[in-house]
Amino acid sequence: MKIDQYILAIETSCDETAAAVIRNGQDVVANVVASQIESHKRFGGVVPEIASRHHVEQITIVVEETLTKANMTVSDMDGIAVTEGPGLVGALLVGVNAAKALAFAHQKPLIGVHHIAGHIYANRIEKEFSFPLLALVVSGGHTELVLMHEHGSFEIIGETRDDAAGEAYDKVARTLDLPYPGGPQIDQLAQSGEDNLNFPRAWLEDGSFDFSFSGLKSAVINTLHNAQQRNETLKNEDVAASFQASVIEVLTEKTYQAAKQYDVKQVVLAGGVAANKGLRHHLTQKFADESIELSIPPLWLCTDNAAMIGAAGSIAFDQGHRAGWDLNANPGLDLEKYSERSK
Repeated sequence: MKIDQYILAIETSCDETAAAVIRNGQDVVANVVASQIESHKRFGGVVPEIASRHHVEQITIVVEETLTKANMTVSDMDGIAVTEGPGLVGALLVGVNAAKALAFAHQKPLIGVHHIAGHIYANRIEKEFSFPLLALVVSGGHTELVLMHEHGSFEIIGETRDDAAGEAYDKVARTLDLPYPGGPQIDQLAQSGEDNLNFPRAWLEDGSFDFSFSGLKSAVINTLHNAQQRNETLKNEDVAASFQASVIEVLTEKTYQAAKQYDVKQVVLAGGVAANKGLRHHLTQKFADESIELSIPPLWLCTDNAAMIGAAGSIAFDQGHRAGWDLNANPGLDLEKYSERSK
């Protein structure tokens, strides 16, 4: 008879203080997220020092609330997983040190988790993985195509050469004077606009699965400035729709081509921009007639949360990965180097 495995997970990589209890890597027993959006909104983006202070204030409360919701204690856990990177160093330190303190006090195994691995494994909470698998990771700091042949193995076959898609969304939103966070604002406006501004698509060289959004961002800003100089008014809805159409076409087409080339069984969407309605719709359409299974996580699993860290941490736990008491925040943690631990 299989004994259930319980992981207490902690996530503090940016501006959400989160904790969760995950059973057997897929069942969410409890999940709590304390958001800081209102605190950062007036600055138009995340202020690292403010984020760190909020994490310090919230971490104990969030962990205690999570355990209360789960009706469990730290003693009931098989391990404690925590995001060690990448992310904001001050924010990461709060989570890492909280996890180390709990693990040390209760003599529980400690598991360091890569934030992007967490986003990918958020999909496994809803649906079991089928390998080989391709993950499209799209967030504020990352845009990558990640190939997986087995659990815990990550090979980056394409990545952004400049701005991540989420960064481009936020910068265009600021140019349009939209409130933070800009991504959802652009997505909402795009639903009622027309793709009539013919913004460029950065395909790069033949066969490349890399991305580039800096040129597109500059094209949008230049178009707006030129219109302003001519005393012309462009509809924000059309700017948003034209910008989003460019981003989504490139993301969707490169994902499709990579999935075909590597003969994958499953494609998963991951990261904060996975909540984008336009992207979800176009990917669903693109793969509708394919034998490749498409997995798109529910909205609550797209943004930063600890359930995804518990899902990834459970796999690392099963593979025997344990962090020492010297575990530290690693803001530049490399996904492929992290992957080597499971080999």
